[in-house]
Amino acid sequence: MRTDLGWRRFYAAGWLATAGVAAVAFVLWRAHVREVEQRADDAERTREEVARRRAVEERLHIARELHDSLTHSISVINVQVGVAAHLARKRGEEPASALLAIQEASTDAARELRSTLDTLRREDDGNGAGLDRLPALVDRARSSGLPITVTVEGTPRPLPPEVDQTAYRVVQEALTNVSRHAGEATASVCIGYGPGLLRVSVDDDGSASRTPPVPGHGLIGMRERVTGLGGRLRTGPGPDAGFSVAAELPTGPAGLGGLGGPAGPAGGRA
Repeated sequence: MRTDLGWRRFYAAGWLATAGVAAVAFVLWRAHVREVEQRADDAERTREEVARRRAVEERLHIARELHDSLTHSISVINVQVGVAAHLARKRGEEPASALLAIQEASTDAARELRSTLDTLRREDDGNGAGLDRLPALVDRARSSGLPITVTVEGTPRPLPPEVDQTAYRVVQEALTNVSRHAGEATASVCIGYGPGLLRVSVDDDGSASRTPPVPGHGLIGMRERVTGLGGRLRTGPGPDAGFSVAAELPTGPAGLGGLGGPAGPAGGRA
């Protein structure tokens, strides 16, 4: 019996030692796992910091290139147009409307370029271009000879800055395309305020081809802006003539769930 008791004690001690070794091994394994996870997190943060630093450096490089290549040229255009208008008034003549339109457009382009450069040098992405500037945009287009009608549906309300800016850029790009490609045409702009949704459409009755051409950088950039906000963009020939651009932009929770489905045809002008 003493022998049996001794074996039982030996087995109990063995099990106890085994449990102790297993517990120590588990603790060491957990410590190793935490160390591996910490190293992975540190490596991920390092990669993100490197990527962020490279992105900032690239933004600054683009800002410098834009400043060197465009600012001087636009300033020269503005100065030369201003001199031409001044000389015309000095001779007692009224400057041509096209000349005044060029002067206003170059002034606005210089202002937008400065805003863009400021945006590239900052972390945020807003440059103050919103639908409050739509009347000035329409007036410039009308002064260049493009008849435009503007319709506002619903009750205007403050919009998120990125939605406000995107809506303005959609109208701006669409009207630019009308001036470039539609020939003798009239354009209509409609801004619709719905529940949680902003609708923007620009239509013209010009001589657009019935077959959508390959989209250029303008419509590609427009589509990227709209879809980047979870919205939807449709572009293509109008039902009877001309060209149509229609964007739907979510402005709040009520609009986020209602924009599913395809983004519409990819055809466009430029």
